[in-house]
Amino acid sequence: MGKIESQFVQAGAQKLRIAVDIGGTFTDGVATRDSDGCIWVGKTLTTPDDPGVAVSAVIANLLAQARDAGAAAYVLDEVVHGTTLVTNTLIERKGVDTALVTTQGMCDALDIGREWRYDLYDLELVLPRPLIDAGKRVQARERLNASGKVLVALNRAELDRIARDVHALGVRSVAVSLLHSYLNDEHEREIGAYLQSALPGVEVSLSADLAREVKEFERTSTVAANAYVKPIVADYLRQLESRVDAVQRGVPLRIMVSSGGFTSARSAAHTPIFLLESGPAAGVLSALNTARAQDLRRVLAFDMGGTTAKACVVAEGEPPVAHSFECARVHRFKRGSGLPILIPSIDLIEIGAGGGSIAHLNRMGLLNIGPESSGSVPGPICYGNGGTEVTVTDADLVLGYLNPDNFLGGEMRLRKDLALQGMQQLADRLGMAPLDVAWGIHDMVNENMASAARIHIAEKGHDPRDFTFVATGGAGPVHAAEVARKLRIPRLLATIAAGAGSCLGMLAAPARADRAWSQPALLDEIDWRDVNERLRRLRAEAESELETAGARTQDLQWTIGAEMRYYGQGDNVPVSLPWQPFGDDAGQTMRQRFEQRYETLYGHLVPGARPQVLTWRLTGRSASVARTFHWGGGRGHAEGAGKPRQRDIYLPLTRAFHPVDVHDRYSLRPGARLQGPLVLEERESTLVVPVRSEVEILPDLTVSVTLKEFE
Repeated sequence: MGKIESQFVQAGAQKLRIAVDIGGTFTDGVATRDSDGCIWVGKTLTTPDDPGVAVSAVIANLLAQARDAGAAAYVLDEVVHGTTLVTNTLIERKGVDTALVTTQGMCDALDIGREWRYDLYDLELVLPRPLIDAGKRVQARERLNASGKVLVALNRAELDRIARDVHALGVRSVAVSLLHSYLNDEHEREIGAYLQSALPGVEVSLSADLAREVKEFERTSTVAANAYVKPIVADYLRQLESRVDAVQRGVPLRIMVSSGGFTSARSAAHTPIFLLESGPAAGVLSALNTARAQDLRRVLAFDMGGTTAKACVVAEGEPPVAHSFECARVHRFKRGSGLPILIPSIDLIEIGAGGGSIAHLNRMGLLNIGPESSGSVPGPICYGNGGTEVTVTDADLVLGYLNPDNFLGGEMRLRKDLALQGMQQLADRLGMAPLDVAWGIHDMVNENMASAARIHIAEKGHDPRDFTFVATGGAGPVHAAEVARKLRIPRLLATIAAGAGSCLGMLAAPARADRAWSQPALLDEIDWRDVNERLRRLRAEAESELETAGARTQDLQWTIGAEMRYYGQGDNVPVSLPWQPFGDDAGQTMRQRFEQRYETLYGHLVPGARPQVLTWRLTGRSASVARTFHWGGGRGHAEGAGKPRQRDIYLPLTRAFHPVDVHDRYSLRPGARLQGPLVLEERESTLVVPVRSEVEILPDLTVSVTLKEFE
């Protein structure tokens, strides 16, 4: 690494930024030269035993590519990172031993939950098991009332007892969640400070630092999840910072968060639960960056990797942000079967399986896909690394959609013979032909994704035909055209370096910080001076965090949000407005915003009803700027343009193999126009268009596909 450092840290060197995303199967990386948007892309198999190994390999490869491009010296300006570490730790239940400190009488909140069944007719219903066992919950003799006033105060003797009880459990991490602490966090902070002093080496997480919101169960579940992964993420980030420091000393490490921004490594280590959806969130930002260049505001962002496929409906040019969702579901597509988490996150839905998802027979003897994945080790059968179970990637290979000799640019050869053997074994169990099974796997995955996306779009009140489909992820372009066709979406875009799209999203991401606090009150009873003072304190707190992430406070954009409803209702309506101190007309302004939003959603107002604010929100972020990228090195416009090869692929409308043109995507110049069916290959992904279509290479090297055949 020392040699790399000496080559890149020179006087007058140009700035280079690197983004690295760890997925379940591959670790992707993109380096960009700030001066002109020139990019280099790296991809390698994820190393699950030590993810940092793959990260180091990708960074070294990117720097070598930049060096080999023959340009002048570079200085590494920053590394932006997204990871599935938090998600995988929660799903696999591989976190650390964790204790919970909670108000006396509230220790069973994690078990009681919401007391509702996510599937009324499942007689063998399995509920998600709490991350913290009942025997590791310590009750604190303290109490606040519903207004945040102290009823039972903490004293030194009680703090001593809590510390002794926690110490006796031998845990590495502690979650503290007290009743009504979203209104008054004094007791939580007393306990947290005492535990940090009395138990050195034990990580402490406070609900007041994560989710100052109503809903005791959800808030406690959130801080429990944060504490469960905190030591693991903290160790990982320290090691990663050391690896980056070995490349070049003093390079800041930025971490992607679920809300679509990035923060500092220090903040991420303190609140790792905010990283939960960092990779998929970055994929949405990549899709939106491409959409902005085409002046598109209605986009269905579709990201499909090795493990899952996710989608986001963007109707107004900015990604919608949800403030609660679930993770580690017992049943992947059943709402309520997971652990509730109260954090801001781009509103994504998991709509399907990934390339490594395993095909199997369910209890009825019918073909099913996922949720189990082959991961990077051993991977799909065709990887030749010992995998024995058929995956989506194996089916894509059998159908001719993937080139066995050009996977990862030829660095990794796929074994079609092994994929066919595995397909034959599965076909024998189903009493079908291997080709029919391969098509069944591919079509089932596409149909499941289209159905889930169709429902999600309808729930948002939109028609899918009004959207543009933007595909990212290693497997996304392989399946995108068929999913778009099933949704009757006529236009599809595949971004430059689509297989590493999440990394491009990270490079385009703004710095971002979110804060919230709940203080339920009728609109005409709110103390606006108190609201202004709380917002001022939260803004100062968020500014401090953003400064550590490298943001300039004078460039930040601030938004105030509120969760509102009519008093007595159960569902909240989010409203937002630009930052400004509330004045004498605050109540009227908020009422107008609420009623406008309420009428848009429900078509009418409720006469005589009184609006109520439950939760206030504050968001600070740097401006979103559309970025244009182009290939570095010799990738773009290589020799061979206009000289496609041909390969037999399976066409869905004829249900047979036919020869189609196969182009090297890197060789196609802006303005090139082609006719589908065709295949465009690049090192990190493959775009398959198996129906009649018009294909154009846009000036920013995005591929635009207009589908002409739907039946």
